[in-house]
Formats: sequence, C-alpha cells, structure tokens
Amino acid sequence: MRSRTLTQSLVAATTLAVAIMPVGSSIGAAVTGQGRALRAGVAATDDGALVTALDQVLANSALAGSMTSMQVVDGTTHAVIYSKNADQRVIPASNEKLLTSAAALTHIGASAKFHTTASYSGTKSGKTVAGNLVLKGTGDPTLTDAQFDAIAAKVAAAGITKFTGQLIADDTAFDHTPLGLSWAWDDESYAYAAPISALTAAATNVFDTGSVAVATKPGTAQGKAGALALTPRNSYVTIKNNTVTGAAGTANTVTAVRSHGTNTVVVSGSVPLKGATTTDLVSVENPTLLAASTFRDALTRHKVKVTGTTVVKASPSGVKTIYDRASIPLSELMVPFLKLSNNGHAEVLVKAMGRKASGKAGSWTNGLVQERTTLTGLGVTTSASQFGDGSGLSRRDSVTTRQVATLLDQAQSQPWFAAWYQALPIAGVDGQLVGGTLTNRFRGTKAANNLHGKTGTMAGVNALSGYVNDTTGRRLVFSIVSNNATSNVSGILDQAAEKLASAGSPAALAARSVPPTSVSARNREGQDVECSWVQAC
Repeated sequence: MRSRTLTQSLVAATTLAVAIMPVGSSIGAAVTGQGRALRAGVAATDDGALVTALDQVLANSALAGSMTSMQVVDGTTHAVIYSKNADQRVIPASNEKLLTSAAALTHIGASAKFHTTASYSGTKSGKTVAGNLVLKGTGDPTLTDAQFDAIAAKVAAAGITKFTGQLIADDTAFDHTPLGLSWAWDDESYAYAAPISALTAAATNVFDTGSVAVATKPGTAQGKAGALALTPRNSYVTIKNNTVTGAAGTANTVTAVRSHGTNTVVVSGSVPLKGATTTDLVSVENPTLLAASTFRDALTRHKVKVTGTTVVKASPSGVKTIYDRASIPLSELMVPFLKLSNNGHAEVLVKAMGRKASGKAGSWTNGLVQERTTLTGLGVTTSASQFGDGSGLSRRDSVTTRQVATLLDQAQSQPWFAAWYQALPIAGVDGQLVGGTLTNRFRGTKAANNLHGKTGTMAGVNALSGYVNDTTGRRLVFSIVSNNATSNVSGILDQAAEKLASAGSPAALAARSVPPTSVSARNREGQDVECSWVQAC
C-alpha cells in the first residue's frame, strides 16, 4: 500500500463528496478544478468539456430505464474526474475478471505455475509396474492434447510399458462442486460454462478447459455426411453425426450440442461442399474423466498399457514420481485469460486461491473469501460487493464502478502491473491474443491501439473498464457498466470511452462519435455474450 499523501487526502475528500451526491448526478466544475490543481508539474487540462460530453453520451435514450454507472480517475493524480451512479451496485459480467485476476496475481504470485504429475504406486520390475498409474492435477488449465501426449511420452521414456493396476485420476486439489452459483441451465452445453476440476483438459491452444472442439468439414460429395474430428482425442465423448453436405455456396448451419446429463454431442446441420472447416466448442459432463481418457488414449499411442479401469480418487501414499509437468507462469496465462475472457481460467484461479489460503481443497467458498481479503489489501473496499464466482458468469456478482476504478488505479503500483496491462484486450488491434474481445471495436478512433480494457457482455449487461490516454498523453482510468438496457449498448459505452481518448483537445472532443459497433455477430441464440465465446472476434 502507498503511504497517505496530501494528494490522496484531497482525493479522499473528493470521494466522500461524491458519495453523498444524489444518485444520477455527475461531478462537475468542483472536481474538474481540483483535478487541475492536483496535476502538479503537468499542463492543466480543463475537464469541464469532458464532463459535459460524457453526460451527453450517457443521456442516450437507449439507456432510459436502465442503470448505467461510470467512474473516471486521473491515473497520475488519482483525482476523480467523473462519477455517475458510481456507488450503485451493478452486475459486472466479465469485468469481474479484473478483480479475480488482480487478486490471483497478488495472492498466488505472477511466477506461480500449476503442476500435473504422473506417478505410480506398487513396484517396478523391468518394464512392468505391479500397481497403479496416477495422474494428479492442481488446476492447470493449459493441458492440451499435445501436453497429455508429452506426459505419456515421459512415462514411456521411463521404460514402462505396462501397469497391472488402475489409472487413478486425482482431482482432490479442488472440491467437486462443478458449476458456479446461478449459472444458467441453457448455458450448460457451451464451453464458456464448462464444469471446473483440478484435473481438466483444454480443447484449444488458447486453453478452453473442460470442453472438446468438434471440427466439421464437408463430406466427399453433396448429400454425404460431413467429416468430424474431435480434440482432444479421447474415448469419453460420443459424437452423433447428423450433418449433411450441402451444395457449394450454401449456408453453413452446423451446430454441436451436448445432451443434458450425458457426454453425447449431437452435431447437426448442413456444411457446404468445398466450404471451410468450422469448429464448435462443447462442454463435457466431467472434466476429470475427460482428462483421464485423453491421457489413456495418449498412453496407448506410446504403447503403454494400463490393465485396470479408470477411477477418480486421491493418490495412494508413497507414490513415486515419473514426471512433474509445470504450466506456463500465471503472468503468461493472463493473456488468453483476459484477452479472450476465459471463464474457466477465472474459476480455476478462485479455487487455487482458496486452496493456497486454507490448505484444503480449493472451493468457491474459500477462494472468494481469499479474493475479498486480497482486494482489501489492494485498497478496494469490498463490503458493498457480492461475489458468486470469479468470472462474472453468475448474476449474483455485484460491484460498483468506483470499486473497479479504484482497483485499476491502485494496480498501477503493483509489481505485476506491466504484464496485467499488456494482457488486457487492446482496442482496434488485430490478433486473437492482442486485440482479443476489443479487436473489432474503436477502429478509426483515438482509442484505437490506445485503450487497454476489459469487456463484459451478457443479456442486459454491457461493461467496459480499463485505461486510455487522452490527447495530452494523460492516462485516464475508467469503469463503465450498464444493466437492464433493452438492447446491447456496448456502442454507447464505446462512445463514452472515445470521449476519454479525445479529452484535452477541444476539436477532438467535440467531434461526432463513430457509429456504435455492430453487435449482431456476438449473439448466441438471441442472447448477448462475449464475442470470444462464439469465436466472433
């Protein structure tokens, strides 16, 4: 924590003044003048025009009847520049990941890695182990098909070709509650709502955990079934192919859905002849068994046989390690986590925080308690918040934009800040792991390749929080969340952020905002979701 300076004392006084203002009012000339006074040694910026511009943006009729909250802070002086409904609790959607990631980097550590071990119980004689093969996880979300293959190769390289016992899948590092509070039943089949386990498999190279990727390409002729491929390779998931190859140039209508309570994925629809391969991500019923099956299939490819069945339980005592596989460090995991708004990563981190703090199996209960404690240490008052999960998928999550802006501001002094800042999506920049969920937003504006921010999108929720430099080079810290609008209002949030990027230049600030970003590609069955969840950004 930083020492309390005169600047912070003035900011605290400003914050108190804001807190007692009527709901719906915004800070005007008084705070603007104080912001100028606090910027010692920096050319004064008159933020009165910015306040007026933001008020005009948020007066859009599309926001009528909704709750829209916004807080803007000077990233150097920490002075509040703009505040509207900033103490009203709102559902943050994936802006919740800002809190989870910051808490994890602080509590677990930026250099921390997840370990997955292959070991055996019993005795080894020649190439045979009279005993069990044990695969133990601690939550690593980066275990792709290739990684399981590499672990199996290490077992084979140890000179073992047969285990007479069982394949034990040890997922006891976490509890066995698979889904977060109030996750919707109609999300169950989708990878963004996949169950959480300490031993899991990732379907893609950007680590979509607890799920499989079903790739569909055209059959050999019109009228033939499409050709399907499953990743990771496993015997746990059953694929039912109801696809048909349509005429060249026709629409691709393929969908893949897992039947409730099963691991049968039904793939239906038409794929056009000579059309491109499409991929659907589908959650599984039990991530632990998916991981074990993927591992067993990899062992078979490396000519290692496990005679017994697969069982899920704790490792026996006295096991001997064959291979200890370490993941990438947490600082690097932040990139796919935040750029692509990966829900599974968030929940793994919550449970990992709980495990480290309690010494017991990680759970949402002990993990979210630790998250609150850690955020308090970062200067964020969490007493007004409710946490249902770590990703924001739960509608039991509620925070204030003041809390989010405070976290963003305080994070600048943390040793992990540089990696965290770069891991945030960058507005209007190409690349899945660069622009992320902001790739197609802010193009042609002063926010493009400037704003680093976290999106949040669910039905009735749009959020955007982060950092943007204005035309003078001043860093502005902001959080804006809208709840209960009757349509997607991300374009209005973008217009507010554009005004921040244009601050300091009267001409730029007065310029007409670009049209709102199209949201049609981000819909899933009529419901708004993050564009990364439907591979649309």
